[in-house]
Amino acid sequence: MLSRSCTNFLNLASGDELPNLDRALRKLPRVMTDPGILSDFDCVYDESQNNRAPSDMVYSMVQERRIIVANQLPLRSQKNALTGKWEFELDEDSLLLQLQDGFPKQIEVIYVGCLRVEISPNEQDDIAQFLLKEFRCVPTFLTAETHSKFYHGFCKHYLWPLFHSLLPITRNHGVRFDRSHWQAYVCANKTFADKVMEVINPDEDYVWVHDYHLMVLPSYLRKRFPRVKLGFFLHSPFPSSEIYRTLPVRDEILRTILNCDLIGFHTFDYARHFLSCCSRLLGLDYESKRGYIGLEYYGRTVSIKILPVGIHMGQIESVLSRTEMATKAKELKEQYKGKVVLLGVDDMDLFKGISFKFLALELLLRDHPNLRGKVVLVQIANPARSRGRDIQEVQNETRVIAEKINEAYGSPGYEPVVLIDRLVPTHEKAAFYSIAECCVVNAVRDGMNLIPYKYVVCRQGSASLDEAFGLAHDTPRKSMLVVSEFIGCSPSLSGAIRVNPWNIEAVAEAMNSAITMADTEKQMRHEKHYKYVISHDVAYWARSFDQDLKRGCQDHFLKRCCAMGFGLSFRVVALGPNFRKLSVERIVSAYSNTRSRVILLDYDGTMMPQTSISKTPSSDVIFVLNGLCSDPRNIVFIVSGRGKDSLSDWFSPCEKLGIAAEHGYFVRWSKDSSWECCLLGADFDWKKIVGPVMKLYTETTDGSYIEHKESALVWHHQEADPDFGSSQAKELLDHLENVLANVPAVVKRGQHIVEVKPQGVSKGVVAEKLLSAMASRGKPADFVLCIGDDRSDEDMFHSIATATKDPTVPAIAEVFACTVGQKPSKAKYYLEDTVDVIKLLQALASSSNNQVPTHAQFQSSFGCFV
Repeated sequence: MLSRSCTNFLNLASGDELPNLDRALRKLPRVMTDPGILSDFDCVYDESQNNRAPSDMVYSMVQERRIIVANQLPLRSQKNALTGKWEFELDEDSLLLQLQDGFPKQIEVIYVGCLRVEISPNEQDDIAQFLLKEFRCVPTFLTAETHSKFYHGFCKHYLWPLFHSLLPITRNHGVRFDRSHWQAYVCANKTFADKVMEVINPDEDYVWVHDYHLMVLPSYLRKRFPRVKLGFFLHSPFPSSEIYRTLPVRDEILRTILNCDLIGFHTFDYARHFLSCCSRLLGLDYESKRGYIGLEYYGRTVSIKILPVGIHMGQIESVLSRTEMATKAKELKEQYKGKVVLLGVDDMDLFKGISFKFLALELLLRDHPNLRGKVVLVQIANPARSRGRDIQEVQNETRVIAEKINEAYGSPGYEPVVLIDRLVPTHEKAAFYSIAECCVVNAVRDGMNLIPYKYVVCRQGSASLDEAFGLAHDTPRKSMLVVSEFIGCSPSLSGAIRVNPWNIEAVAEAMNSAITMADTEKQMRHEKHYKYVISHDVAYWARSFDQDLKRGCQDHFLKRCCAMGFGLSFRVVALGPNFRKLSVERIVSAYSNTRSRVILLDYDGTMMPQTSISKTPSSDVIFVLNGLCSDPRNIVFIVSGRGKDSLSDWFSPCEKLGIAAEHGYFVRWSKDSSWECCLLGADFDWKKIVGPVMKLYTETTDGSYIEHKESALVWHHQEADPDFGSSQAKELLDHLENVLANVPAVVKRGQHIVEVKPQGVSKGVVAEKLLSAMASRGKPADFVLCIGDDRSDEDMFHSIATATKDPTVPAIAEVFACTVGQKPSKAKYYLEDTVDVIKLLQALASSSNNQVPTHAQFQSSFGCFV
C-alpha cells in the first residue's frame, strides 16, 4: 500500500503517470534550515500553470478524507467451509461504520484496525489489498502473542478495570501491572501507526483515533507528521486522579494523548478527571474559551470536547420495520401477557451490576407481595468481550442469584428472572425493547451505554409494530428508565429515575415507582427522551466532533514546529513564525558592533532555576554580571518582582548593577545610588481592603500564604492542592476585582500567585522609561537585550517592541527580546533554560573591551530615568 503523499516521487522516479491519483496542487515544504525545526508549508506548486501559488488558495481536486483508527475494523469475517476462503461483510452494528453519516457525502473514509479473526501470514497481503479495495479498510496484523498481551493482558485485564476505578489491590482481585504487557501495548500501537502512515496524506487527511486501546498511537503519528490533524475520543470512563496516578506509566500516556489536537469525552466528569490529572501530574493549565475547554501544551492549544455519542436512527428504524421483528414482538407480547416486563441488556461484565439488579428485584418481590407472579425481569446477557477468572466469577454469581430468586418466588409457569445467556440477534433484542414497560441499566461504572437510547426508540414503535400489537398510529407512547448515575448516558436522560446501584433498596424502590407510575407521567418522560435521542444521534456526534477537529487544526501551517523529547515523551512545540532560538554567534556579533547597550534581566526562572531552594545567586552569576557591568558601554539591570532588601543583599558584590525591585516600583542605578520610587505619594489604603480578603482565602486554602511587599500584596498557592488552589485563585481574583473596582490598584494572576499592586507599575514601564530617558539625553540605545521567563516579563517584551515602532524614538539597531523555555511569547527568541542564559551572558562579557569612557561618566550623561 502506498501513501498518496508519495505518489509524485514515484512519478519522478519512473517517468510514468499513475492513474487516478491527485497529482495536481501538491504542497511543497521549504527546505529545513534549523535542526529540529520544521518549516512552514508556505506555497504549492501548480503543474498546469508551471508556477507557485499562494498557500491559502482552495483546491477542490484534493479529496477530503477521514482516517478512522480503532482496535477492530467494522467488518464481520468468516471462513467458507467449502472453499476455504475468507469472506467479509460490513458490520452494520459497528459505531465506526455508523459515524460516516456525520460526514459530508464527498468525504472518503478509510478504516484502520484489526480483524476479529486470526489470518495466517501467507494470506495477509492478499487480504489487505482486497479489504482496501472493497471496503476501504486497512487491516493491522498482530502476532498471536502480541495480541494476547496487548488486548487481553494490558487493555482488558489492566486498563479496563483501572479506568472503571477498580484497583488491583491483591493478586486475587485484578491483574497487576506487567511490564511485558505494557511493551506489547506500545508495540501494537506502533503497528497501528505504521498502517496509518501507509495510507495517510498528512497535508489533507484528518485522523480520528478511538478508545483506550490506542492511547499511545498519537505520539508515533505526531513524530512522523508534526502537523497531522489528529483527534482522539475515549469511549470508556476516565478515572479520577487518585486512581489514575497508580498507573506506573501515567505520564507517558498523558503526554501522548496530548499530542492530539482534539480530545473527546462522553461526560464532563470524565473530562474533569483528565484535566485534573494533567494539572496535578504535568502542571498544565486550562481554561474555557468561547464555549470549549482549551489546554495549553507547549504552544499548542489542545481542545477538550464533551459530547455523548448517540445511536444510528436509520439502523434502529430499519430493524423496527422488519416483518420478522414484528412477528417476534407479537410472540413475546403473547408470551408475557398479563405480566409487567422489566428489561436488562448488558454485557457479561464485572461492571454491569447484573447481580445488584437481581438482588433489587428480590427485595422488590419480598416487600411487595402483590407483584409476585406479575413482574418479570428479562436479562439479556451478551457474551463477554474478554476472558479470565473474574468473568467466570460474574457468570457463576449471576446464575446462582437468578436460580435462588426463581426458587423462592417462582411458580409453575412463572419465573421472576429470565436469564438469556446467549448471543441474541438485533431484531430479537428490539422485540424485547418494544414489549418492556421499563428498562433497567444498573451498571456500577460504564463509559456511555446506549441501551436506554435504543429502548426509547423501540418503544416509539413503527407501523409494522402497531399492526402487530393492534394499535392506532396516534396511540400515545410511554416508556420508563431506571439508570445508574455512574454511566455516561445518565446526564442526558433527565426523565429517567437515577439510582445508586450499590443501594439495593433504592433500586428496588425505583423499579416499583417505574411500575406504578401514572401513564400520563410515563408518556411525558418518554416524549422528552425521544426528542433528545433523535436529535443527538451518531451522525450529530460525528459531525460535531469533525467540525471541532477542523477548527482545532486551522492554524497548523501558521506556526513553526519544533520536535522535542524521546520515546513516548515526544512532543511538538508550536512556535510563532519568527520565533527561534537565540544564536550566541549572532548576538555576540551585534553586541561587538554597538556602543550604547541596555541589558534587562529577570532573576527567578531566568538566572536562577525556579526549583532551587536557595535563591542566593551563585558565584558564576555574580561574576558574569560584574563582567557585563565593567564595560561602560553597558547599562545592566536586574528587573524582578522581589523586594528591594532581598535583591540589594544578594547583589551587593555587584557595585555597578542597576536593580528594579517589585516590578519597578523601586529603582536604583548602582550599589552607591539611593532607591527611587516611581510613584511618589502613592495611596496604599487599598491594602486595608486586600489584606483581610487574602487572609480569608489563606485560612481556607491549606498550603497558601501571603507575601507582603512595600508596594504589593501577593497570595501564593504553589504549595496548595493544584485543583483547589487554582479554583481559589480564580475566586480570589474575581473577589478582589469587585472590591477594588474604584481603587487605583490592579489585580493580576500569575504562575501560582494572585498579586495586587498600584496602577502604573510594571516591568514594561521600567523598560519604556529607561529607553526613553536614554533617547532624550542624546545617547539612544543601539542594542537592547531583554531576558525573562514569566507573564510579568511579557510586559518588558511588549514595551521594547512598542519602543522600536515609536517614530519619536530613534530606531534601535539591535533588539533581542528572549524568553526562557520554548513557549508562546511576545519575545522573538528563546533560550532553553537558565544554564543557556548564563552561557550567553558569559559570551557577551568575554567580548567586551574597556577602551571607552568610564561607567561613571556614562551614567552621569543620562542621569535618572525615573
